[in-house]
Amino acid sequence: MTGRPAPRTPGGTPEPALPVSAVALELEVAAVRMHRHAAPLLRPFVTAARRTEAVEYLAIEVELRAGVIGQGTAADTKPVTGEDLASITTAVEGPITAALTGARGTIAELSALLAQSVQRASSARAAVDVALHDAWGKAAGRPLVELLGGAVHTRIESDMTVSLEEPEVMAQHARAAAAEGYRVLKIKLGRDVEEDRRRLDAVLEAVPGARLRLDANQGWSVQQAIEIIGAFEADGLPVDLVEQPVAAADLEGMAQVRRAVSTPIMADESVWTAADARRIAELGAADMLNIKLAKTGGIPEAMAIADVAQHAGLTCMVGAMMEPSITITGAAHVALAHPAITMVALDSPDWLTTRHPSGGYKVQEGWLALTGGPGLGMELLRPDQDPPR
Repeated sequence: MTGRPAPRTPGGTPEPALPVSAVALELEVAAVRMHRHAAPLLRPFVTAARRTEAVEYLAIEVELRAGVIGQGTAADTKPVTGEDLASITTAVEGPITAALTGARGTIAELSALLAQSVQRASSARAAVDVALHDAWGKAAGRPLVELLGGAVHTRIESDMTVSLEEPEVMAQHARAAAAEGYRVLKIKLGRDVEEDRRRLDAVLEAVPGARLRLDANQGWSVQQAIEIIGAFEADGLPVDLVEQPVAAADLEGMAQVRRAVSTPIMADESVWTAADARRIAELGAADMLNIKLAKTGGIPEAMAIADVAQHAGLTCMVGAMMEPSITITGAAHVALAHPAITMVALDSPDWLTTRHPSGGYKVQEGWLALTGGPGLGMELLRPDQDPPR
């Protein structure tokens, strides 16, 4: 973290570099604990892989010996990470708590200790790591984004997801997103090529000025992807990128798709670590990388992926799964801290019937900005908010 350039203000003037004292600040973990929450969705969230109607999640608290409390959250991400709330609870209450309770060190040392505490369990580790970083920011009296090398008074354009439904339903949701000021729509596609085209046509008829980010969620074969994307290009559809067109493990196939089309290709399920990012860059498998904390297992690995991307000339998006606002706020701080990250897809809290706690960030006319304050800049989530049903 000490090697990052001084952050830029919106006007481009460098701010003072981060004091060494903040990086070297010694933290001591007094306790790790959790409470359970749930929030129904305003409407079902549907992809080629799953259908979600409510978000169940755990709030993880890391309390420092000085009394500072940081929070993170972990949702059920089993379709992607293989973790449900039971396995996350086991990981946090077991090896993670054992490794961190009473531990002393800098944020880098504690994050490394966390990373070594349990294999896999990336959602569990990410939640605890966000809590650690929130506590670090509060102990240092600085917004987390500044401690990561960015500036709090910046903003980034977000998209709104239109999940996989019948064409007329997707058109309705696209129209509603545009009415809220979103200019970029992330369109979930499936395995029926002809129906996917009808979906896009319906969305563009409803919102003709929209820019589209298409997410196939590994739904196509290599040949299908080349033919589908090529047809979109021939018809001049306003597609900014296509995300994960083929199976996550088929990097050679994704590289073949990338060579055959001009639309930028984004890797999502294919990239979990900085090592994955290097392999994707070496193979020329993608133009862009989607960084999700639930996959990386924490903020340091997320920043390392962005470093790899910057070195390789790739750009990054910070995305999320259907996760609550604490996780999304942590992801927003990461997104605004690294120059290789130019896009976000962090709309999941807008799908929830409730949004607790207050603070963190706001979205106006499709632009996301942090609200400031130490750490994540949020109030603490209480056990009586979003109680499990």
